[in-house]
Amino acid sequence: MGDVVGEILPFAVGVAVSPIPIAAVIVMLFTTKARTNAPSFMAGWIIGLLVVGFIVLLIPGLEVDSGDPSTTTGVVKGLLGVLLLVAGWAAWRKRPGPSETAEAPKWMDAIDDFGTGKSFGMGFMLSAPNPKNLLLVAAAAVAISTSGLSTGEEVGALLVFTLIAASTVAVPVIGYLIAGDRADSALARAKDWLIQNNSVVMAILLLVFGVSLIGDAIEILF
Repeated sequence: MGDVVGEILPFAVGVAVSPIPIAAVIVMLFTTKARTNAPSFMAGWIIGLLVVGFIVLLIPGLEVDSGDPSTTTGVVKGLLGVLLLVAGWAAWRKRPGPSETAEAPKWMDAIDDFGTGKSFGMGFMLSAPNPKNLLLVAAAAVAISTSGLSTGEEVGALLVFTLIAASTVAVPVIGYLIAGDRADSALARAKDWLIQNNSVVMAILLLVFGVSLIGDAIEILF
């Protein structure tokens, strides 16, 4: 299973580097309900990743054929690669100019009024339906599904992927629960940087992963 974990690790890191969800959970940590809402947000984020991963693992036709990835695998990887390139280009076009300050999404203004249910739902919505995460989790799940592992090993690999992918949302929450207000200044600086650089970070990640998947698809199909 070690080889598979090595293959999916870049995708896990790509999901982990998600500036807006990290910024959102940091904003949540400055609210009066931080100790309940932030863990709920984290739970929604983790469950969203797992839902997408398990759905892709159940897709038929991705199994290894005579030691080689199937044609279906090549097609799926090629499609995912193209979609990642499109998403990366769209993110690049949205980047702020050199003298511009990026604005936080307007929904972040309502975080103060969230309860545990809304916090969980927001974590899930930023995780599973998010185009970038959806494509990266799907790519990782395809890699797991075509690795020839047993069902138990596939589940284990997906859990390892999710642990790594969720780490950047989990660390601020756990750090706050341990350190409390002592973490405020560091969290505030991190939030501002993440919002300002979100588009550039996303564009670079998506373009790199898109090219990689298209290369894999070409190798499989031709």
